[in-house]
Amino acid sequence: MKKWTIDDIWNEIISCNGLNSMRDLYGDVDKDQAYLVRIQKLLNRFNKPAEYLFSAPGRTELGGNHTDHNLGKVLCAAVQKDTLAAVFKRDDDKVIVHSEGFPENFVVDINDLEMKISEKGSSTALVRGILAGIEEHGGTLGGFEAEVTSSVNIGSGLSSSACFEILIGTIINELFNDNDISPITIAKIGQFAENKYFGKPCGLMDQIASAIGGILKIDFADPDDPIIEKVPFNPETTDYLLVMVNTGSSHADLTSAYASIPAEMKEVARKLGGKALRCRSEDDLWNKMNSIRHESGDQAVLRALHFFQENKRVDRMVEALNRGDFENFLSIVNASGLSSQNLLRNVIPPGSNGINLGLGFALGVSQIFFEERKRGVARVHGGGFAGTIQAYVHKDDFDEYALLMRNLFGAEALEILNIRKQGSSTILKFSGV
Repeated sequence: MKKWTIDDIWNEIISCNGLNSMRDLYGDVDKDQAYLVRIQKLLNRFNKPAEYLFSAPGRTELGGNHTDHNLGKVLCAAVQKDTLAAVFKRDDDKVIVHSEGFPENFVVDINDLEMKISEKGSSTALVRGILAGIEEHGGTLGGFEAEVTSSVNIGSGLSSSACFEILIGTIINELFNDNDISPITIAKIGQFAENKYFGKPCGLMDQIASAIGGILKIDFADPDDPIIEKVPFNPETTDYLLVMVNTGSSHADLTSAYASIPAEMKEVARKLGGKALRCRSEDDLWNKMNSIRHESGDQAVLRALHFFQENKRVDRMVEALNRGDFENFLSIVNASGLSSQNLLRNVIPPGSNGINLGLGFALGVSQIFFEERKRGVARVHGGGFAGTIQAYVHKDDFDEYALLMRNLFGAEALEILNIRKQGSSTILKFSGV
């Protein structure tokens, strides 16, 4: 088996005019060649001669916290953290995937795509679900082997599951379907696999962001046909860095807390005569607020108010970015963060004893840091209650902020996020394919 060198990989990139693509995926590839080392390790770990290299990006939510499940609007972006796969096309019907860090292969026969209860919650279930979804959409299937590595870590808040789903869909699209399956269809298939085969209810935002790439405004008014708008803004033209801080707080035992948010919003919607809040107006809520408070409680009403306000903020965020007004964008991000804390109430875990408040602690400390410098903002990222926060840090303040967060939450707690323009794709076809 060939042992790949850095020069070998570089020559493959040059031969297929792939430098610009690599810059979008990994930044300044001419100076920082860590990505080449990562690819080299992947190829040399693979026990088959690699024919293709695929990449699917992680995603970050920029606005629209807890709006998609009530048919709202979100602002999200693909990032330069990705899941990579070296792939070999088989001549039988077996799909075999090995992912770094997992002791067992994920093995599926394309002739056996029925959902299996015993696989619920496993990566094998996701692979089987993607294959079943593509077949259901009229796509062609075939066998392949893949060696996978990821910089989108489980629990990182960048949606490792959607990243993996879209990667598998992209591989099948390239190998057996001449890339005729659209990115939005692959995204829907990924959601199908996660909902039905893996057994986790999820929206469609994560999969769309990974499949399409760039900064996206997504309107879920019609969940079967969401309106997707690319926002042509480059954050690297600003004086700020987009960072994520992993507070190390656990999502364990928070399932009911997450589930309560869409449930309470939809309960208010039903009181207003709709199936979801997007089907009603904020005026309806104000007009019936006292009766709904009495019947559903104050928290449900506050969360509904957050939905209506956050939906409007997504539009205002996009307007600010389109006219290049980044300071105004940051002020809206700040309002979004405050709304998540005060109305959505997804910062402090229910039943907290006041000791383990990693997410809230990070936001509180960040607030003081940014207020003292009169620049920078932080907000809840994703589901909330635990996990990660997102911050926009002025470049002149970054070293000090990074030191503070790493001292509080660990040396690996803070990551800079760079936006990636392209979605999941084939990034290399090796010579002879």
